[in-house]
Amino acid sequence: MTPADRLALRAVAFAGWWTPVLAVLAVVEAAAQLALPTVLGRAVDAAVGAAPQSPPGRWLAVVVALVLVLIGARAAHDYGTGAAGARSVAALRHALIRHLFALDPRTVGRRPVGDLVGRLVGQVADAGQAAPTAVLAGSVLLPPLGSLVALTLLDSWLGLTFVVGLVLLAVLLRRFVSEASGAVAGYQRAQGDLAGRLVEALAGARTITAAGTAGHEVERVLAPLPELRRHGLRTWRVLAGAAARGALLNPLLQLAVVAVGGWSLSAGRLTPGELLAALQYATIGAGLGAAIAAVNTAVRVRAGCGRAAEILDEPPRPSGGRDLPPGSGRLELSGVEVRDDDGRPLLDRVDLRVPGGTLLAVVGPSGAGKSLLAAVAGRLRDPDAGEVRLDGVPLPELTPTALGRAVGYGFERPVLVGDTVGAAVGCGGDPVPLARAAEVDDVVQRLPERYRTPLAGLALSGGERQRLGLARALRAERLLILDDATSSLDTVTEHRVVDTLTGRDDRRTRVVVSHRVGTAARADLVAWVDGGRVRAVAPHRELWDDPAYRAVFRS
Repeated sequence: MTPADRLALRAVAFAGWWTPVLAVLAVVEAAAQLALPTVLGRAVDAAVGAAPQSPPGRWLAVVVALVLVLIGARAAHDYGTGAAGARSVAALRHALIRHLFALDPRTVGRRPVGDLVGRLVGQVADAGQAAPTAVLAGSVLLPPLGSLVALTLLDSWLGLTFVVGLVLLAVLLRRFVSEASGAVAGYQRAQGDLAGRLVEALAGARTITAAGTAGHEVERVLAPLPELRRHGLRTWRVLAGAAARGALLNPLLQLAVVAVGGWSLSAGRLTPGELLAALQYATIGAGLGAAIAAVNTAVRVRAGCGRAAEILDEPPRPSGGRDLPPGSGRLELSGVEVRDDDGRPLLDRVDLRVPGGTLLAVVGPSGAGKSLLAAVAGRLRDPDAGEVRLDGVPLPELTPTALGRAVGYGFERPVLVGDTVGAAVGCGGDPVPLARAAEVDDVVQRLPERYRTPLAGLALSGGERQRLGLARALRAERLLILDDATSSLDTVTEHRVVDTLTGRDDRRTRVVVSHRVGTAARADLVAWVDGGRVRAVAPHRELWDDPAYRAVFRS
């Protein structure tokens, strides 16, 4: 079973009790549809005197009852289809989002944001129709098979004629599936590529405008359009070809049934009403519209499941079940190595011991590996070799909750997550003390609804956004990691914030990536990183005698 098929089964299960309800409704509708021609035939025979013992009124009443059953079953089925699809789509989106956040950030970063959004919004919506489509795929066979049985009971020659038509129908549908699957999958891939390019361009809109490269960027974003057009046209050609062949097969089969039925009527094997029923069964059984629609939907569902399964099949980043023992935030990196995708070493055999409560400044030239070291220290990235421990516990052995509670990150360009300013800062706790420590409470107090101000559409300067991100990071209980987290602040505000973060009252371990000599001078220890290795770990005053160390700050 392929990953797409396994995900389709999960989507069917997510629909819950709607799946068996839809199956029952489909059977009821098919039974009423198949009974209607026979009842109409009996009514005609009673009306023309071919069955004098049967009163026409009774058969007409049964016809009305069957029509009402068809209407009710169809209405309930349409409602159930929407409800089942909504449940499956919601559950699949929750599963996909949870899995995305459980993946290693490197794995997520290899896919464009627009492509991920396309899968989450578009392809998951297709995959969520698995339950109604499975019921439809099963029930779509009931009318042809029921018509075959009914025609055979009326006259064996009619049944044999209809079998030939069903064989041609099966050949047509098989060809349609093989042709449509490739076209739909290609169309969805091109859609994802286009969405990814568009999101990248929108994120860099200011840079594009400043560089005057809008025309070139438009061409780059729209480059997948020819492929999208090719797959789209191929899809419509496949549908049109199937419809055209169906338009030819359907009347030919009906003509064959009319010819055989007329011969049976003249031979006395059929009554006029039974001939009418045979014609209706031929129409029901040979109707390709429902079969092609069902197959087309199934193709889209399977393609959507395949696109979503590509993400869900990525192995999540492993986590353990341990909590941290009592401690002061002692950080240890032992033999840590990080390699690029091409195998090039980015961090090479890094050994670092940071006592609990220490303020560690990480300095070095651009590209030396400072930010990567900070990412490894708090498990934003797992090393390819070696081990990182916090208070003696390897980070992968901690529960996500314990890790999130212990470690906080402040970034140069933070992304604020939450419905309101307070939620983005406090993450469920009291945001006010954190905002005051980050010197951003005065900014929040000027907002229309203060901490309840919605983030959507809120205009913030780079420094204000950076301070809010810094306030969020201050929730950390043991390890605070700041990667150029004050670079957008004005001099006065930065001085106050740095005073707070480097004060002796803060008992947490603090790892500060910085280019400023003042931050290094305030730190208890300085980790001098160069070429992916820790060149030295010592107080700033001891390292200052080295001309190469002084050159780091001059550059």
